[in-house]
Amino acid sequence: MGSRANGAVYRTDLRTGKGGVLFEGATGTASIGLKLDHDGLLYLAGGAGGTARIVDSRSGRLKSTYQLTDSTATFVNDVILLGDRAWLTDSRNAVLYGVPRGRGGEVRSLPLGGDWVQTPDVNNANGIVETPDGRGLIVVKSTPGELYHVDIKTGEAKKIALKGQADVANGDGLLRIGRTLYVVQNRQNLISVWDLDAKVTTATLKRTITDPRFDVPTTAARWGDRLYLVNARFTSPQTPETTFNGVAVPA
Repeated sequence: MGSRANGAVYRTDLRTGKGGVLFEGATGTASIGLKLDHDGLLYLAGGAGGTARIVDSRSGRLKSTYQLTDSTATFVNDVILLGDRAWLTDSRNAVLYGVPRGRGGEVRSLPLGGDWVQTPDVNNANGIVETPDGRGLIVVKSTPGELYHVDIKTGEAKKIALKGQADVANGDGLLRIGRTLYVVQNRQNLISVWDLDAKVTTATLKRTITDPRFDVPTTAARWGDRLYLVNARFTSPQTPETTFNGVAVPA
């Protein structure tokens, strides 16, 4: 779990709920989206700081920091690992950032085009996952609540037609298992579950998942037959005394 307050990362045992701080972070930083690779490297989306950071999940040591943009109007929100890059969304700019994995290399800025229309002064691109064939990306646009299939070569974004529900308003974290796409809709306190067609042009609603313990969940990860979600509690006072938790529900 990442902290918006200081960029710290907290690691929890799913069996016991016990945990501790893995990465201390620093004042003025944030850790929003997180992804762990098979080599134990943890990629962190840096929010309003406009950064991507890479942390060794075994030692908690910061290995690399990439300044993705110098814009003051930025919110680097989520990250997915695909091939030789980590791809990150920017909720305030119509661009994806491709951070090299492994030894060095330059950050790639990929402007979003095609059907993508950036809405000013609200969160746009948010959660991100790879397509089932591993050749493209799926991005959720939180406002007004749309899904897009993005070509990672050109940045062309094609709107995915939704069947069975008008939108995915407040869409936040995405999780894909095969051709099943889970969309965490934070302030709706639900997960909508979709069937993707083979070409990722349409998504058909299968069902929704909700739980009275949800308190503005923002992202989901899967282990076994359960989904684990983080409650961001955006509707609660954000003070040093505010408590936070995770919730597990059947997948």
